[in-house]
Amino acid sequence: MHELSIAASIVDLAQEEAEKRAVRIVAIHLTLGALSGVVREALEGSYEMVSAGTKLEGSRLVIREQPVRVYCPVCREPRDLPSIQLFVCPACNSPAGEVIDGRELLVTALEVES
Repeated sequence: MHELSIAASIVDLAQEEAEKRAVRIVAIHLTLGALSGVVREALEGSYEMVSAGTKLEGSRLVIREQPVRVYCPVCREPRDLPSIQLFVCPACNSPAGEVIDGRELLVTALEVES
């Protein structure tokens, strides 16, 4: 379960920022790509477990899921795939081209209180 080590890294990062800025973290905002290999529910459970007993205990993990977006070479447009099981353009059914989005696991914001 690599989500546990990811959650630990997120907690460490947030605690460092909180100490630098002398603030309390209320929420951590993440973008989680469909191809990131991270299971959302496992990450949420791991975060709760890892943050227990720290200054982040009780803070929220706010996750925005990022679908897979590919560039279709036929349509010449970026397209969101409805499923990660089928890499074809949803508009023209051509094989999907380059993956533009969907691999990310990013901390995008820290919600803080002074």
